Amino acid sequence: MEENKIGNVSGNTSGLKKHQLAALERLAGKRVAREEVISPEMAKALCQLSFEMNRQIGILLSRAGKVEQVVVGDFKGIMLPRLGALRSAGGRLKGLRLVHTHLAGEEISDEDLMDLLFLRLDLLSVLTISQDGLPERLYSAHLLPAAVSGKSWAFLEPVHPAAQTDSFTDFIAALEGQFSRLQATSEVDKGQDRAILVSVTMEAQIQAEESLAELAELTRSDDILVLDSVLQRKRKINPRLIIGKGRLAEIMIKALQLDANLLIFNQELNPSQIRSITDYTEMRVIDRTQLILDIFAHRALSREGRLQVEMAQLKYMLPRLSTRDDALSRLSGGIGTRGPGETKLETHRRRIDDRLARLTKELEHVGRERYRRRSRRRKKELPVLSLVGYTNAGKSTLLNTLTNSDIVAVDKLFATLDPTSRRLRFPHEMEVIVTDTVGFIRHLPADLLQAFAATLEELQEADLLVHVIDLSSPGFREQMQVVDELLRELELDSIPCLKVFNKIDRENVGEQLLAYAREEGVVISALDAGTFGPFLERAEQMMGKILR
Repeated sequence: MEENKIGNVSGNTSGLKKHQLAALERLAGKRVAREEVISPEMAKALCQLSFEMNRQIGILLSRAGKVEQVVVGDFKGIMLPRLGALRSAGGRLKGLRLVHTHLAGEEISDEDLMDLLFLRLDLLSVLTISQDGLPERLYSAHLLPAAVSGKSWAFLEPVHPAAQTDSFTDFIAALEGQFSRLQATSEVDKGQDRAILVSVTMEAQIQAEESLAELAELTRSDDILVLDSVLQRKRKINPRLIIGKGRLAEIMIKALQLDANLLIFNQELNPSQIRSITDYTEMRVIDRTQLILDIFAHRALSREGRLQVEMAQLKYMLPRLSTRDDALSRLSGGIGTRGPGETKLETHRRRIDDRLARLTKELEHVGRERYRRRSRRRKKELPVLSLVGYTNAGKSTLLNTLTNSDIVAVDKLFATLDPTSRRLRFPHEMEVIVTDTVGFIRHLPADLLQAFAATLEELQEADLLVHVIDLSSPGFREQMQVVDELLRELELDSIPCLKVFNKIDRENVGEQLLAYAREEGVVISALDAGTFGPFLERAEQMMGKILR
C-alpha cells in the first residue's frame, strides 16, 4: 500500500480524483459533538466516500471531537500512522478514538482489536456500509481496566449512527475512573519508574526462571518497581520484536492496567529491535545491559569508576544513535559547523568519539597513579588477598566483619563498584591487604567488562583470591561457573583461589549443602565472625605457602 500524506490526510491516496481528495480534506476539517462517537452527518459522508473510492477510510477523533487525522486504506484495511505526534488529552488511555469503515459488512476484526490494544485507543468503532453506500451499523470496542474471562476488551451494543443515546464523554470519564481506582489500590509511587520485565529465551525452564529472577533483583537494585514479569520460551526468536505480536499486545494491556511506564528486556536488544518495540508500544524500552549500566552510573563513587561507567555507556550508545533522527538534513557550511555536508547524526558520533578518546587518556592517567600506589604497597612487602565472587555474594559484608570497617554493604546487586582495600592481621601475626572488587554477573556486557579491566587489574597483584559464594542461592553452582569463566577470561585463573561458601545462616542451607561446601572449601556467615576460624586458618596456610 503506497503511503502519502496531504495535510491531515494520509495513507493510500494515490490514484484518487481531485474531488475525492478535496472531500477527504473537508472531512479532516470537521468536528463532532463531544457526546457523540461520530455524528450521523459525518458517518454518512464517510460511508459514501468510502463506498465511492472502494477503500476503507478511518478517522481519528480527539475527546474534544476534532478530527486529528483521516487515514485512507484499501478494500481490506487501513494502516494507521504513528500517533506520537498527534495531539491527545487522554489520561491512562490515548485520548483518541478511531472510527473506520468496513466494505464487506464485517464487524470488528482481530486486526482492529490489535490496534485498540497497541495504541491504547479510547474506543475503536467500525462502520458497516449498506449496498447503497449509507451507514448501516456502528460497532464499538473498548479496553477494560481488568481482564474479564481472559479478555481485556469489551464490545458495546451495535447501533445506527443516528440512534446513539449514550454520552461518549460520560462513558470515557467513567472508564478512565475505573483505571484510576484500580491503580489507586496498588499504592504505586508515581515518581518511581514502574517496570514490566520481559524475557524471551531458548534456555531450559529452570535457567530461564533463574535469569528472570536475577533481572528482577537488578531492577530492584536500580530502585525501579517491578510490577509484573513475562517469560516466554521459544525455539526461534522473533528478529524484529523479540516477542510475538500477540504476546506483546498482552504486555501492553498489562502495562495499561498496572500503569507501567517501562519495559525491561532480559536479552540485549539491537537498535532496530528497540525502535520496533518502542513504535508498537509507545513505551520506554531498555535491555539488561542498559539496566546494568544505569546501576553502575548510580553506584560509582571514585573518579576512576565514574570515568569507566561513562566510557561503557558511550560505547553502548554509539551504535544505537538513531538513523531515523529528524535532524538528518544536511548542514550548511560556515563558521561553527564541523564541515559542509556533515549530518547532525555524524556530528553526535564525532562528539562521542572525541569524548571516548579523552576518557581513555584520563583513565590511563588514573591507571598510572594506581600503579604507583601498588608499587609503594609492594615495597612494604604486604601480601594481597582479593575477594572475588558473584554480585551480592557478601564480599563487602565479609570485608567489614574481617576488618571492622563500614563499607556500604546492602542486599542489592552491585552495591560495591569501586575497589576497596583494608589491612588484616591473621591470628599468627601475618599482616595482609584485603581488597574488595566489583561483583561478577552472567552475561556481563563486554564493553563494561573492558571498561572495568583497569579496576580488575588490581586482582593481578593478588597473592590469593578468595572466591565468596552465596550458598543460599538456588543457582550458586552456575554463579561459581560464571566467576570461574570470567577469571579465566581475565587471565587470573593462575592465582591460587580459596572457595568460601557464605550465608550458611540462611534457612534453606541444609546439612547436605554444608557437606558439599566443606568438601570444596570453607563455610562461613559473613555476619558472624565466630564462623571465621576455618577460613582464616586455611587462608593463612595458603598465603604462607605462596610467600615461601
